[in-house]
Amino acid sequence: MAEKNIGTKHSGAKEFLMKNMVVVILVGLILGFGLGTGGKFFSATNLVNLTTQMAINAMLSAGLTYVIILGGIDISVGSVAALAGVVSTLIAVQIPGLSKLGSIPILIFPALIVGLVCGGFNGFMISRLNVVPMIATLAMQTIGRGLCFIFSGGTAVSGIPKTYSFIGAGRWLATEGNPNGWIPNITIFVIIMVAIVHVLLSKTVFGRHVYATGSNQQVAHLAGVNTKNVVFTGHVICSIMAAMAGVLNASKLCSGQPAACDGYEMYAIAATVLGGTSLTGGSGSVARAMFGVAVIAVINNGMNLMHINSYWQKVVIGAIILFAVILDMAQKKKKV
Repeated sequence: MAEKNIGTKHSGAKEFLMKNMVVVILVGLILGFGLGTGGKFFSATNLVNLTTQMAINAMLSAGLTYVIILGGIDISVGSVAALAGVVSTLIAVQIPGLSKLGSIPILIFPALIVGLVCGGFNGFMISRLNVVPMIATLAMQTIGRGLCFIFSGGTAVSGIPKTYSFIGAGRWLATEGNPNGWIPNITIFVIIMVAIVHVLLSKTVFGRHVYATGSNQQVAHLAGVNTKNVVFTGHVICSIMAAMAGVLNASKLCSGQPAACDGYEMYAIAATVLGGTSLTGGSGSVARAMFGVAVIAVINNGMNLMHINSYWQKVVIGAIILFAVILDMAQKKKKV
């Protein structure tokens, strides 16, 4: 009996570790980089900067969670982000007297329009024309990047009013030690947006339909779920979040870069899958994806502090993607 209880405890501990592996990895990385950098990692300045470094990937991953739960993939989020940034800055250039509050709609409305158009394209191709998600979003990735260079004339959009950077680079809660402020506006904006999509996915009927469609689209359809509309809306949400990320990045840089966010889709996919969202669909959450975002941000930040070649960061992220997929497959196999 005692041996049975011990075996049960070991099995329970192993299952707990498997389900919370991303948290274990995150804690290990924080402690490791904290020791490896002589405490620099834990400085208040670095921790605040870490939140701004997480911001763009957090937005991309939050939106991508919907698509992956639906059993799809979206590799166009980087291009959609860049396109929204270029469109927003082109508008901002035409308003020299732009105020700080006036910069907010200049960020939000272009992002909504770009997100609706690009997400609508992806959603229509996939839900109505049954195009494979990889192919549909690959087309959008190429089209979006091409439009970035066409609209910007192949160069960065400059001459933007400094007030445009209010959300992306502005801070509040200034002190004598830090007159620029401690709390980044971009962090607050991202927390609000991520919270909204998290509640939408976890607390609404639409969210339940997303999980049902991702688990088994045919069964969900027979149960009365309009799966085509769910897939379409999921891709629109993903692209809107990507577009929002793009305008935040443009605001942070105070310029519209046609090559911005190139390759960011891989970081977002890595964070989402590492956070427990299954590539086969049907399970995952925005909140857990944020742990994956934190892991990637901590790796990049810690390696920079330790002066490790940036190329190695890509190697590590690639290894993380592979590890996350293997872990997901192991959990699926165990359930079967």
